[in-house]
Amino acid sequence: MLQKRNIGLAILFSLITCGIYALYWMYQISADTRMLVGNSDSGGPGTDLLLDIVTCGIFGFFVVYQSAKRIHQAEQDREMRTSDDALMLTILYAFAGIISFAIIQSKINAIANSYNV
Repeated sequence: MLQKRNIGLAILFSLITCGIYALYWMYQISADTRMLVGNSDSGGPGTDLLLDIVTCGIFGFFVVYQSAKRIHQAEQDREMRTSDDALMLTILYAFAGIISFAIIQSKINAIANSYNV
């Protein structure tokens, strides 16, 4: 089930836990975006998390890019106003990864709201 998350609290928890909550948040974003598009390709959110940890955060760029692409596809499928922000979010991840997560979560929350209408 697609779950809306409070972005402010997620950022706060990420800062308080020195990034540990951000890893959980990335896992949830990966799981939510895969569910949105029915993506069952190899791996999964657990694999994304493990590879991000093993590569010291480098794999996170791929996770952000793929999550943004999945959201763009989900928005198109639901005929929502959309733009492909994958490249912008990936570049932003290099400077402020948590902001990329916040933008992606905002889009997930918007899609979750469309389910409730």
